[in-house]
Amino acid sequence: MLPIPANELNGTGNLGPYWTFYHAVVAEQLRRWLPEKPSLLLDLSGGRGRWPAQAARAGHRVVEVLDFRRPAAEPWLREASDRIHKVRSDDLAFLADESVDAVVAEERALSVEIMAESALADVTRVLKPGGRVLVCVDSLVLGMAILAEQNYWAHLCQTGEVMLVPWPDGSITRCFSAAQLRDLLTGAGLEVEWVRPRTVLSPSTVDHVLGSDQRSLSWLVRTELDAHPDDDDTVGIHLVASGRKPL
Repeated sequence: MLPIPANELNGTGNLGPYWTFYHAVVAEQLRRWLPEKPSLLLDLSGGRGRWPAQAARAGHRVVEVLDFRRPAAEPWLREASDRIHKVRSDDLAFLADESVDAVVAEERALSVEIMAESALADVTRVLKPGGRVLVCVDSLVLGMAILAEQNYWAHLCQTGEVMLVPWPDGSITRCFSAAQLRDLLTGAGLEVEWVRPRTVLSPSTVDHVLGSDQRSLSWLVRTELDAHPDDDDTVGIHLVASGRKPL
């Protein structure tokens, strides 16, 4: 069975408290990760996230690519800002080499992009030396659960290095182990700072804690982000990693 039911993976269904917690973890992780000084950020999340607005509020300028190698999406409703510049493009040819300070590829951007190696190489090209990249991908745990839910048992026995998983809606996602995600970053010429699950607390645990005290959300978020050492465990539905371009 899926660690989270399929209809819940886009935030629909009955797991409202869990997704409130999940998005709070994402926001706090980004707050900790963002550069301390005002910088130029490139966002490749396809208009699917709240990160550009959060980065703009923190004083950064953001180039938001809406159609990065995948179909257009309805953007999140967010406040208008002269710090956010939206671009429609399926590649980064419009950016010069070493022109941005940091890159955010949230919302599973490198899982939806099957040729993730090519996409990340382009990211490295536009990143300044010393610049950082934050990426989120689907995990092998999620991929195997989706295959099992669809009775693709033969696929679970395959041991190929690349796991491509068909979703019920007809889309394809590429799933990674922690070691594969490390290899993806190093193969693009980046130094890996850390790889970790996005969340490991179960929906039932989150629901129980928040149900007893809504004020415990900030405590849950701190527990999630502070309790786990950096290692190569592949757990949870999503993995997140931070890399840096060498000086």
